[in-house]
Amino acid sequence: MYDQEMDNRSFSRREFLTKAAMIGLAAAVPGSLLAGAGTANAEGSAASQATAGAAAAPAESLFQPGGTIVDVPGIKVGQLQDLKAMTGCTVVVLEEGSPCGVDVRGSAPGTRETDLLNPINMVEKVNAIVLTGGSAFGLDSASGVMRFLEEQGIGHPVGVGVVPIVPAAVIFDLSFGSAKVRPDQKMGYEAAKIASKNPVKQGNAGAGTGATVGKLAGGKRAMKGGLGSASVRLPNGLVVGAVVAVNAVGQVQDPVTGEILAGARDDQGQIRDALSWMIEQSAPPVPSGTNTTIAVVASNANLNKTQANKVAQMAHNGLAKSIFPVHTMSDGDTIFAVATGGVDASVNLVGTLSAEVLAAAVVNAIKAAEGAEGLPAYRDLASR
Repeated sequence: MYDQEMDNRSFSRREFLTKAAMIGLAAAVPGSLLAGAGTANAEGSAASQATAGAAAAPAESLFQPGGTIVDVPGIKVGQLQDLKAMTGCTVVVLEEGSPCGVDVRGSAPGTRETDLLNPINMVEKVNAIVLTGGSAFGLDSASGVMRFLEEQGIGHPVGVGVVPIVPAAVIFDLSFGSAKVRPDQKMGYEAAKIASKNPVKQGNAGAGTGATVGKLAGGKRAMKGGLGSASVRLPNGLVVGAVVAVNAVGQVQDPVTGEILAGARDDQGQIRDALSWMIEQSAPPVPSGTNTTIAVVASNANLNKTQANKVAQMAHNGLAKSIFPVHTMSDGDTIFAVATGGVDASVNLVGTLSAEVLAAAVVNAIKAAEGAEGLPAYRDLASR
């Protein structure tokens, strides 16, 4: 059933993605390849109709079956998790170093090296990005990634060696599993060491191991969150991918069908709409700062750091489509955007596709998650 649902969702996005592909190709390929992208001209020739069919055909393969962020050239991912303590980290390694931007929308973020990504600041490229559990303690895992990269001679040259540039963001998972075990330098080092082009494991993996969602009615009524990833490929070679750890206070919904996939549950164990809980609650039952959704969106577009920051900003639309409410006082929502280069594409296209792919990754995280510590996952309720 899981694979069938994934296929159905991919199919329902094709119309949007076909149009997006046509927009992206407009500046990069001959106009003849775009013929028929709009409404068919009544006077169009048979030749133009054939061209239109050729241009539209790749839409069926835009969302790759099993696609993850490693489909983007120059991206590798390594993950480790402690399934007893229910925490872990995800390391996105940028093989050649890449321009990176960031946008923080939640009011309770836990981050490292984000000031460096401001376009007015000096360093142009980052070497890796860490998404991790463990709240602020988990930021220590980024030091392990730095140590591994330094051993490989990778980093910003400073005359006496290199300083690896490794921004990071955390989720709060201390109340799920063990509060005393957090991702540390050793876990970060080992995760960077095993980074590869293998498809990213989703669900209870990496930074999403201890993630939960739907905490508006308290932690006992919540559901399991997780780590998700997705990718999209356009006919001109542009690839956009995302990886996300979903630990939101709000509910997660499929932006295509509107189905609430995970959220706060009532006394009968059924998901109840988040707004209803919010209206009835005089104050949220969960402490501020104990939730967040953190992500990396990546593309092989030729973008600079300023443009990458804009993509990160636009990508938050993917969270707004799939999580409700989002960017609250209790969340620390943070998105990094990287561009490995190789394909000319507009910021508008990359940002729009990043939002779409990120929304798909959020859905994947929830559908791949497994129930743990007494909290059910989407698949548990869907199987009833």
